[in-house]
Amino acid sequence: MTDRYVLSYVHLAPLLLARQAGEAVARTSLDLGLTTSEVMLEASRAVFPDGQWLPWQAVEEIAEDESVCYALEENAATKIQRFSDVRNMVYVLMPTQRAPTVLVSGIQMHRVRDIDPWQDTLEKIRTVSPVQGRVLDTCTGLGYTAIAAAETAQEVITIELDPDMLEIARLNPWSRPLFEHPRIRQMMGDSYEEVEGFEEGSFARIIHDPPMLTRAGELYSGEFYERLHWILKERGRLYHYVGDPESRSGRNTIRGVIRRLQDAGFERVGTRARAFGVVAYK
Repeated sequence: MTDRYVLSYVHLAPLLLARQAGEAVARTSLDLGLTTSEVMLEASRAVFPDGQWLPWQAVEEIAEDESVCYALEENAATKIQRFSDVRNMVYVLMPTQRAPTVLVSGIQMHRVRDIDPWQDTLEKIRTVSPVQGRVLDTCTGLGYTAIAAAETAQEVITIELDPDMLEIARLNPWSRPLFEHPRIRQMMGDSYEEVEGFEEGSFARIIHDPPMLTRAGELYSGEFYERLHWILKERGRLYHYVGDPESRSGRNTIRGVIRRLQDAGFERVGTRARAFGVVAYK
């Protein structure tokens, strides 16, 4: 995949501060905090290490926009967003102080209050620790779950419904291992249907992090849970995202999820409040 500079308000603010201080060079990140680079500060523009540049007006505009990341290409910064024909929604790569998240028609796909999206992912992964053997990640998104699981798993199979979401991931520096890690295998399709192709006991761990219930009800259904139970190994573990357990909608969702998981054959089904989900065993 082609590396691009990805800019956000978090990492362009230091350029403006250095310019105000009369400095000729500033250090900042051009990949959303993963590495640091030197940027030359000229009178009319900021010049990046590969020779590309932006006028100060463009830098200032990005530095005032906290809602979206920008890709730099041919001396122009473009918002990283896509309209999904599959889901009839707009995807926007949203910056945070660390790993970015995705806004899906304005709804954040990771927690960002008192936690960053990467730490949010690790909280989910810890609920089924140790992560070992073959792992199924039912909803790829930006790929953080697959990337984190692949650190210790034998293999991670991750399923994504929407090619536009993967296009957002390709532009996200934090998602790069999704396309490069040798133990991650991507599948395109609907998880509700794709899981039928797996054999009984195929996975030691399943991480099920679906969109909210109102947008993907079939992924919360008893029929789907029966399929997940079938493909999970004996003594395997399932994590299921359900949302804020302290909210009324979260409490209602959790009760239904627990009941249907138990009906599907799962045992020891319990909430994990820090991970906004439930864990179940086979």
